[in-house]
Amino acid sequence: MPTDQPLYVAKAQLFRSLGHPVRIRILELLVLHEMPVSVLRDEIGVEASSLSQHLNVLKQSGLVVSHRRANAVTYSITDDAVGEFLSSARRVLASTMGRTRSALEHLEAQR
Repeated sequence: MPTDQPLYVAKAQLFRSLGHPVRIRILELLVLHEMPVSVLRDEIGVEASSLSQHLNVLKQSGLVVSHRRANAVTYSITDDAVGEFLSSARRVLASTMGRTRSALEHLEAQR
């Protein structure tokens, strides 16, 4: 990622790189431990070419790195902060969904 841009632009690019469910799932798995591409493919259930494209997006954004181990390419997250970020996103989502649920219950009660 270029460093000569405003932080909000870099953040927008980061969020864009996270904008697909397969990429989120890849990160969730890699937070647990590094994995070879073959295991990621089996766990996620996507075609190899699709997985490769998603891994490339995550690699370009600096969230994952790859290295060759014997005959396999293995991926890992670049920083433990990736796991913290996913946990924060989960908390925000739970909070948002809770507020939405409360609002719906309030509307139903007014009927």
